[in-house]
Formats: sequence, structure tokens, C-alpha cells
Amino acid sequence: MKPFSISVLTICGIEELPAHQLRDVTHVLSLLDPDWPELEAFQSYGEHHRTTLHFNDIIEPTEGKVLPTPDDVAEILRFGSDLAASSGGREEGHVLVHCHMGVSRSTAAMLSLLAQAYPDEDEDLLFARLRGIRLQAWPNSLMIGYADDLLGREGRLTAALRRHYGHQTKRDPNYIDWMTRLGRGREVEMAAT
Repeated sequence: MKPFSISVLTICGIEELPAHQLRDVTHVLSLLDPDWPELEAFQSYGEHHRTTLHFNDIIEPTEGKVLPTPDDVAEILRFGSDLAASSGGREEGHVLVHCHMGVSRSTAAMLSLLAQAYPDEDEDLLFARLRGIRLQAWPNSLMIGYADDLLGREGRLTAALRRHYGHQTKRDPNYIDWMTRLGRGREVEMAAT
């Protein structure tokens, strides 16, 4: 896959969507909870291509919740492939990836897209790029594991994710309590290894 020929990459949460309505967004990847209603914010956006996927931001099976699956991550990568195929060499464009808070599902999706677009780039550099787009990134580890497999990264994305989590917990120790309360203690443990 050829690298993104898109000049702007954005990650945000639902509450931030109105702030981007005048930014000429051309492609949107929405990652929402199941049964979440259509978002009104996009009615004020200009013409854009939008893909929406529905699953919860969890990493363990939980009654009444929908885990992300390899098929969901494959759909995210299909979004990236379609984006690259439709670029026609253009340099302008704005890809916006969002979930509810702009912290976990959306950052996992953007990291997957970056890893797909830059197959030879070092995994730690990909996570540095991700932090440059969204400083508070805490990618969903299940999604990153699926992307690692689908992209043939042979565990390197997951290893770099551990280092990223470590970086984030050093930068802001509040992540430890926050993620633990959200049932993501396994990811906090990954940061410590």
C-alpha cells in the first residue's frame, strides 16, 4: 500500500466533532458502541466518505457487550486500502477517526492505518506518530493484536504497544487508575513489562 497522500490526520471523540465541521474533512471512520444513534454532527460537515463500525471498547468478553473482532480490524484496513486507492496522487485531504472519547478505539484504528500505510516503518516510530496526532492515545490492545496479525508484523506492534503504554503511564500516571477502573488492568500490566 502506498503511504497516505492525505495532508491532515485527526483523532477525536464525539464531543469534539462539531469543532471539525469547517476543516474540510474528506474521510471519516466512526467507531461506535452497538445501537448508538446516528450522529447529528455530520449533518453540518461538507461532502465526505464515512465508514461506521459498531463494537464496544473492551478487551475481554463482557456480558451484553460486543468485543472488537478481526473482521472489524480488517474493515478498518479496508478503509485504509480504499483511501489509498482513491487518492489519485492528491496531497490534500483530511481523515478523521473518532470513537466516543478519542482515546482507545480510534487511536487503535489510526495506528492500524499508519502501520498499513508505512509497512517498513519501525513500530515505535508509528506510536510516536500516533502520539503526535493524539497525545492521550491508549490504543485498544485487542485491536492492535488483530492488526499485528493481519499486517504480518509478527508481534512487533504488540511489543511496541507495551512500550507505548509504559510511555503513557510515565507521562500521566492517572492512566493506571483510569484504565484499571475501566476493566483494562491487563493493559496497565503490559505497561509494566
